[in-house]
Amino acid sequence: MPSTVSRPLNFWICLGIPAVTAVTLVLLELTSLDMNLAQLFYDPTAGGFIGRHSYFLENILHDRAKQVVIGFSVLAILGFIGSFMLTRLKPFKRELGCLVLSLGLATAFVTPVKAVTAVQCPWSLKEFGGKETYSELLSPRPATDKPGRCWPGGHAATGFALFALFFVLRDRRPKLARAAFLLAFGLGTVFSISRMMQGAHFFSHNVWTAVFCWLICLGSYYYVLYRPATRIEVAARTQPARA
Repeated sequence: MPSTVSRPLNFWICLGIPAVTAVTLVLLELTSLDMNLAQLFYDPTAGGFIGRHSYFLENILHDRAKQVVIGFSVLAILGFIGSFMLTRLKPFKRELGCLVLSLGLATAFVTPVKAVTAVQCPWSLKEFGGKETYSELLSPRPATDKPGRCWPGGHAATGFALFALFFVLRDRRPKLARAAFLLAFGLGTVFSISRMMQGAHFFSHNVWTAVFCWLICLGSYYYVLYRPATRIEVAARTQPARA
């Protein structure tokens, strides 16, 4: 039976990297990086963003990929419910509960935050053939009849929400947890780039999403699963064995 004590958690790394990333993103608002990257995917002679009407990007990487993650979330919910009744799942009740909580929060936060921030999508801006005026994240929004719904990146959250798997597995299956981290980071990155190619989001929108999803999954893990070793347990581990 696996130990109930969690592996050490380095909060300087787990919180420090997201904090530095957030500060960097705020400072990037003073530059034209978002616009410059969006320009790489924009071709006015070809009708706009190069991936705007791509079947693969829209139907496969967006719609079908989202359905797969939703299906996985449904299985997680069913597993959590089953852990109250099935003997084989009962030892994993807390892990399944944490997984459901993390996935739910990491995807549910996007829509209300989009409504509050009202940030425009690249494809809606005058610089890219639209009618809306660009505004930085922390600046007031120009008057419009169609408020934006593009910050943070929604589809990126579909991938980055799987950070939940990393935290759920880190104490029982460390190697599998690292693979889950790479999966979440990889999918989130691919989904982010695909939506940038379609003009749906700026680069910073998706990086903010990664930060939020990480912190949500970390917080869920900390309050539901994290069980640091006591001083007695630490001493017992470090004490040399007697002959």
